[in-house]
Amino acid sequence: MAYRVLGRAGPPQPRRARRLLFAFTLSLSCTYLCYSFLCCCDDLGRSRLLGAPRCLRGPSAGGQKLLQKSRPCDPSGPTPSEPSAPSAAAAAVPAPRLSGSNHSGSSKLGTKRLPQALIVGVKKGGTRAVLEFIRVHPDVRALGTEPHFFDRNYGRGLDWYRSLMPRTLESQITLEKTPSYFVTQEAPRRIFNMSRDTKLIVVVRNPVTRAISDYTQTLSKKPDIPTFEGLSFRNRTLGLVDVSWNAIRIGMYVLHLESWLQYFPLAQIHFVSGERLITDPAGEMGRVQDFLGIKRFITDKHFYFNKTKGFPCLKKTESSLLPRCLGKSKGRTHVQIDPEVIDQLREFYRPYNIKFYETVGQDFRWE
Repeated sequence: MAYRVLGRAGPPQPRRARRLLFAFTLSLSCTYLCYSFLCCCDDLGRSRLLGAPRCLRGPSAGGQKLLQKSRPCDPSGPTPSEPSAPSAAAAAVPAPRLSGSNHSGSSKLGTKRLPQALIVGVKKGGTRAVLEFIRVHPDVRALGTEPHFFDRNYGRGLDWYRSLMPRTLESQITLEKTPSYFVTQEAPRRIFNMSRDTKLIVVVRNPVTRAISDYTQTLSKKPDIPTFEGLSFRNRTLGLVDVSWNAIRIGMYVLHLESWLQYFPLAQIHFVSGERLITDPAGEMGRVQDFLGIKRFITDKHFYFNKTKGFPCLKKTESSLLPRCLGKSKGRTHVQIDPEVIDQLREFYRPYNIKFYETVGQDFRWE
């Protein structure tokens, strides 16, 4: 009987060991599958929330893949200079609003900030040239269009204004240009409320030449407008200039400057000569760079004189195969004006010019 019991008990032992081994192996496999699933979900979730590129593991990936610190990604994915569009899940998450700060959101490409410097005027003075020239500097990022925030779009708020700005690094200056600010009564106060440390650039030009240029531009868009002489005078015989015409009023620089000096010290306003910007662009831009507190990167080597247009252009750079000149709307041939009309306007502007020279401590030699 003992033999029969031992004989019957002996054979099942290998099967029981196999069952135990199978159960243990199955348990380990389930644990590994669950762990892999959780890791994949976690990686996928983080890539969706953070905008990271989604990577797929190779079909032969083993358990050692879970211990790697980096994952192979599709080399055709976006580069830092070509940000990809956000996914639907990411787009649904609203960006944080930082109304009380000067920046919004952070990125490897920089942060959108309110501008630290503004080109506020004047129309037809050379503001576009200054903007295009200063954009060559690596420490400056400028908005290419005119946002007209402080005159037309102020009701949209600073968050909207900030959203228009290019991304900048901590070491870079954000800048924008809207020439109509200089003659907008509310602009100085509004800019001061944004930041009392804002640096202001004003490009000025002989007011008579500026008025003719202004009229030439308007005439190209509205050929049926009255003559320059007819718009300039209320009574030409008596020499009564019509200061209500905007082309004339803009050139009364000292009157507009008074509004700015109520909020900003003269040391915070830099005046660029529109005439010297043509004859000595490197010199004028050197002073602009000094005013902004950045190194003199833009020099003579960046310019050449375009005889056709009659003003300097930027030479081709490493990033541009062609030289850069201002558009067709710049450098138009001015309409012919009666010399007597020009003399009358020079006499009209003379006292305003002299007072302007005295106020800013600079003689622009327009007489």
